[in-house]
Amino acid sequence: MSFDLIVKNATLADGRGGIDIACKDGRIAAVEPGLEAEAAQMIDAGGQFVTPPFVDPHFHLDATLSLGRPRMNVSGTLLEGIALWGELKPLQSAEEIAARALRYCDLAVSQGLLAVRSHVDVCDDSLKGVEALLEVRRQVAPYLDLQLVAFPQDGLYRDPTAEANLIRALDMGVDVVGGIPHFERTMAAGAASVTRLCEIAAERGLRVDMHCDETDDPMSRHVETLAFEAQRLGLQGRVAGSHLTSMHSMDNYYVSKLIPLMAEAGVAVVPNPLINIMIQGRHDSYPRRRGMTRVRELRDAGLTVAFGSDCVMDPWYSLGSADMLEVAAMGLHVGQLSSRADMAWCLDAVTANPAAVMGLEGYGIAPGCNADMVILQARDAIEAIRLKATRLKVIRRGRLIAETPARIARLDLDGRPGAVNPSDYAPDV
Repeated sequence: MSFDLIVKNATLADGRGGIDIACKDGRIAAVEPGLEAEAAQMIDAGGQFVTPPFVDPHFHLDATLSLGRPRMNVSGTLLEGIALWGELKPLQSAEEIAARALRYCDLAVSQGLLAVRSHVDVCDDSLKGVEALLEVRRQVAPYLDLQLVAFPQDGLYRDPTAEANLIRALDMGVDVVGGIPHFERTMAAGAASVTRLCEIAAERGLRVDMHCDETDDPMSRHVETLAFEAQRLGLQGRVAGSHLTSMHSMDNYYVSKLIPLMAEAGVAVVPNPLINIMIQGRHDSYPRRRGMTRVRELRDAGLTVAFGSDCVMDPWYSLGSADMLEVAAMGLHVGQLSSRADMAWCLDAVTANPAAVMGLEGYGIAPGCNADMVILQARDAIEAIRLKATRLKVIRRGRLIAETPARIARLDLDGRPGAVNPSDYAPDV
């Protein structure tokens, strides 16, 4: 049999080496050692680590790359970021939003990031952000899966036209229902917004992804309402709570009740390590809270936990580079996920787990899956995170769409090697 592409001599996450991956008509046809077959294109992975593409389950594509316009976030707080975004919205055009978003997608593809869930602000009666990102979704569809969340940034009830705009956005083709209950004027209004938004999702058969309890306030407990509504409305497995930073500060007894409720309701969790540790704890002196939610406890209770990047060079975060390995590394450090098993799991948190949160079909390295993969300059998952490994090849539907030269340093030192490959400098574990 002749294939479109065969990737030879790959190392997979399960530890198998010398594996060949054959692709035909955009799907993986075979994953086995020593495959003897012809192909239109052969790529030798050289024993390097091959993973499914990276997936970002939480991003704001309508704001990305807008850093400094119209000004910088001086305090570094979430609330100043929201205020700054409110200043930017009337200044930008749909064309500007689309152009920035497309530039970011170029960067994402170069980093092996081929699926993104992006929130898009609907608290703008023109819905120019929605129009822009729907067009971007159409343009990038051949090489990147873009899922859009209707996000009432200024509060479903706090903003007088937010609900009508959210429904308009869903009618236009936005995929997921979003919310921000902790930004409503009262705790009761926040809880009511969760109920209403989940009802809208249930009526339309859509998923829910809610910014939830993104605060240091231990009494912000909207995820409890989210779990209740997921169960009441039969949304189990289709609901994600993003951020959940208040859980960092909650009473342990309350959390011992909350996490089983979330597990029972099938609520997924999306921490955003880079942003959470940068924005939270801004009102503390010392000790200063870092704010990331209880990743280990949530994971160990059986919840799907997926790391998101949230922002890149926008009103909330001045850094970022579409590198989900950087996100995984930060999540590893802040969560003190330092065992070998924990560190390897952090790769799942930016690949398989967010793919499950987004409901991506055909994801993985197995026969029948989409022929999407990344060849990394690393030997395994832990090394990939440790080195923020170079993406040597990025493959989409069996076609090579991006490649980067290996990171090799040339040395001119008497009596020492002439070159250094960072992947060669590690003990055998």
